[in-house]
Parts: sequence; structure tokens; C-alpha cells
Amino acid sequence: MNERTTSRGTWLERWEPEDEAFWNAEGRARAWKTLVVTTASLTMAFITWFVVSALVVRLPQVGFQLSTGQLFWLAAMPGLAGGTLRLGHMFLISLYGTRSVVAISTAMLMLPLVGWYYAVQDPTTPFWVLMLLAFLAGLGGGNFSSFMPSTSLFFPKRLQGTALAIQAGIGNFGVSVVQFITPWIIGFALVGSIGGEAQTMTRGAVQSSVWLQNATLIYLPLVAAFALWSWVSLRSVPIVANFRQQLDIFGNPHTWVMTSLYIMTFGAFSGLSATFPLLIKQIYGGLPGAPDALSYAFYGPLVGSVARVAAGPVCDKVGGARVTQIAGLGMAACAVGVTFTTHPADMTGFATFVGAMLGLFFFAGVGNASTFKQMPMIFPPRQAGGVIGFTGALAAYGPFIFGLLFGWAFGAFGSADVVFRGLAVFFVFNVALNWWLYARRGAANPC
Repeated sequence: MNERTTSRGTWLERWEPEDEAFWNAEGRARAWKTLVVTTASLTMAFITWFVVSALVVRLPQVGFQLSTGQLFWLAAMPGLAGGTLRLGHMFLISLYGTRSVVAISTAMLMLPLVGWYYAVQDPTTPFWVLMLLAFLAGLGGGNFSSFMPSTSLFFPKRLQGTALAIQAGIGNFGVSVVQFITPWIIGFALVGSIGGEAQTMTRGAVQSSVWLQNATLIYLPLVAAFALWSWVSLRSVPIVANFRQQLDIFGNPHTWVMTSLYIMTFGAFSGLSATFPLLIKQIYGGLPGAPDALSYAFYGPLVGSVARVAAGPVCDKVGGARVTQIAGLGMAACAVGVTFTTHPADMTGFATFVGAMLGLFFFAGVGNASTFKQMPMIFPPRQAGGVIGFTGALAAYGPFIFGLLFGWAFGAFGSADVVFRGLAVFFVFNVALNWWLYARRGAANPC
């Protein structure tokens, strides 16, 4: 027992989930309770991280003077912040424990939510302020790389695939929540005049009143409640390591392989989630009968999130590497398929475009679950937590990288085809890497 256990009441004295007697007596109940609390908070984190992607398509319609490039930058900035902040988050659980990290980082989500509440009500808000607020939205993205390593410590290896898939999948569901709820919640005065004045939204020749501030106002009480719930309910596993000790993961080549595999899956999921609304707008928005981008965009993250949850138990049964093979091949096929739908003359190809994109989201979600099953099988518990945090950090740059890539592709070629073809090549490379190291018969590290 260390000093922090007795003086702060935060750290558990004993935690041995691989001991069957301990797990049945007290481990199971606490582990699942912790999963529920941290997953609820992680969902709020993803909502905060992706709220900008739901707002950017509306900003020009209420009077913000922003270019296409600026819109893609705003969609990309939370990804840059999320990835960067995750690099710090990956060390926090072993330093400060689950209780403090989850509660405090959840409370900090109120900063970007309050900031966007005020900013969207003033179309003269400078672009640099919007960029700063987009960066602060990345606080939600950072949380993933401490919450997930925490969960990996609470569960035995045989259940980690399921537990991590549930947490990440439901957390990812926050992306769909924010893109689904935003078009509805901005349509009325949420709390009367107390919540701020309406803005006039112009779409073509049609004008209507909207309350864009509702897109963040609705989540403020939930964030506050979950932060308090986390502080009251959670405790921390007594697995501690200083900063220097945690750097040992970088000497293991499997860290870098798994990072590439997770960039393939979650990098694509997060990047496409952030840019899907703008892709619909850019490719089909100028055609007669063009759809409202947000009416379809939420389906992508929804499909990916459900796939991640469903794939977790499958990975526990058949192994993560085999499932990663299927996911990577499916992603490559769908990425190529999208390119046949990106030069429409009318709306007849829209359903095929959406179908190919949803296929990408589905296989990315499956791969998100399978790669997180692989990591605890390859690394010991503390290192597995660190690798989960690090891979999640780099993959979180997905929204930033995809935003820049699509912005560049449309500017240089007037099309996103070059990005999707490049993605297909990257996916095939990772499939080959995974097969050789983990999935083939006789692999040195089957997982």
C-alpha cells in the first residue's frame, strides 16, 4: 500500500483482476461500475470534440464570412488539439489515477462548450477566436487516451476486448449524437430568452430562425453532472509509474506497428466523422434537390460506433488480428468504391456514395475494436495502457489530417478522389503488416 492510498482515499489497496476469486468477490462489480461512469463521461468528451463539425456547415448560413478553406480548418483543428492533448493524457492514469483524471478532464469540457455558446451568436467573431475555440474542443479528444488505458487496467485480459469496445464504441456514439441532435436542437429557443437571441439562417431563398448556441448549451448540465459523478464514484487502480518509466513502450517495435494499424482504423473513423458533412456539401451540395448534410452525416459515426461495440465480443472469441484483416480489406474496397460516386451530374448516385461511406465507417468501427483487442494481448498491463493511449493519440490527428487533405484536394483538383485512393493504398499496406506479424499461421505474435 502506498502513501496515496491512505492519505487521499483515491487509490485502491489491491487490484488483481486475473485472480478469479478476487474478480468474483469484488473486482467484477467495481470494474463494470467504473466502465459505466467513465463511458458516460467519454461520450460527453466525444460530443465536445465533434461539436465543431456540426456547427461549421451552419456558420456561413447565419452570416459568418468564411471561405471553404477556413471551414475545413475549423473542422480540422479539434483533431490537431485532440491528438496533441492525448500525448499528455497517455501518462496521466499512472501518475494521478482514474478518479482525478476522469473527473477533472470531464469538468474542463465546459470551457469550449461555453465558448462556442457565445461565439456562434456573433457573426463578427474573428476567425482566430473560432480557431481557438475549435482547438479547445480538442480537450474532448484528449480524454480518450487516459480513459481507455484506465479501463484496460480494470478488466482481465479475457474481457478487455469487450470492455474496451463497449467504452470506445459508446463513446464514439457521441459523434452521432452531436450531428443528429444539432439540426433539431437549434430549431427552437431551448430555455427562452435566457438562452440567447435567435439568428437568421439563410439556405438558398429560404430564411428561418435558429439558435446555434443550443448546440452546446444542451450539454453543459450533463458535463457538470458527469464530472461530479466521476469524482464521487471512481477509485484508482494501484498501478503507478513515473514519466520516465512509461517511456519504455517506445523501444518496442510492436508499439509502432499497432500505432499504424490504429491510425488506419480510428484515424479514418475520426477523420471521416469530422469531414463527412463537408464532403456531402462539397460533392452534392450544389445539385438540384441537394440534401442537408447533417441529415445524413450522423449515420457514419453511428454505424462505426455500433460496429465497434458489436465486434468486441467477436474479437474476444476469435482473436483481434483475424478481425483486423477483414476490417482493413473492407476499408480498402470501400475507399476505392467512393471514387466512383464523387463526380455526380445529378442526385442519382448519392445513395451509392452514402453506402460506400457507411461501409468505410462500418469496417473502421470493426477495426477499432479488433486493434484494441490486440494490444492487451501483445503487451503487459501497464505497457498495454500506455500503448493504447499513444496509438489513440496519433490516430486522433485524423480530423486534422483529413480536414487538410480534403481541403487541399478540392483546392488543387476539385475532387476528393486522390485522398480516397491514397487511403486505399495505406489500408492495404496495413493489412499486409498485420497478416505477417499477427494473423498468419505461424506468426511470432498471434493475437
